[in-house]
Amino acid sequence: MAFFSSSTRDVPQEVVMPRHVAVIMDGNGRWAKKRFLPRVAGHVKGVELVREMVRTCLEHGIQYLTLFAFSSENWRRPQDEVTLLMQLFVKALEQEVEKLDRNGVRLRVIGDLSRFEPRLQELIDKAQEQTAGNARLDLTIAANYGGRWDVMQAVNQMVTAQPDKRDGWQESDLEPYLSMNFAPEPDLFIRTGGEERISNFLLWQLAYTELYFTSTLWPDFDSAEFGKAIASFQQRERRFGRTSEQLVKPHA
Repeated sequence: MAFFSSSTRDVPQEVVMPRHVAVIMDGNGRWAKKRFLPRVAGHVKGVELVREMVRTCLEHGIQYLTLFAFSSENWRRPQDEVTLLMQLFVKALEQEVEKLDRNGVRLRVIGDLSRFEPRLQELIDKAQEQTAGNARLDLTIAANYGGRWDVMQAVNQMVTAQPDKRDGWQESDLEPYLSMNFAPEPDLFIRTGGEERISNFLLWQLAYTELYFTSTLWPDFDSAEFGKAIASFQQRERRFGRTSEQLVKPHA
């Protein structure tokens, strides 16, 4: 069974600081272009921002950070850019896992990993195994991931595991097979770079997530910008289908 309840079945506990933040890290290529640099330079700079984001989450006590690194549609990009992104992924795993482990960060990678080269798959497996015992922060990288893929692979697993319930499946039957079954639904979704869409990211999980869009390009999204996103979240009225009046606590 899933570890966390669904926001469409139960009203989540009110939180001041988001427990789970999900991010589409958009704008690396445009950041580089503005500086007359190759697009890969923006991606390299973007990896540095991931380090800062992890540090900020640790400082604020945020428990889950999920980053959309490479979508199932990103294979449509120019082949040389895809190749460089894969090389950067390998390099990041080789250089960053020890630091994550020392800081109590658990690394997970979700998505259809079968399309990656064997060396990358091996590094992913090793990193996940090495950090499996850590509990300060769950850092999840979505790579070759798509929200529709996630739902379909979960459905296929559910049908195979529970054929006897073919006429009566519930949400709770599907949830254990979703890629993010180990985490609560995101409280806050951030997309940098000026676009205002979720681009096939965590379609099931974002049902009641607060959305925050910013024109700031990902390589410029420092801890101060992250603070603005958190401040925006803290000003939201999270009703989960209820009215504002229902949220007002009666006077003693």
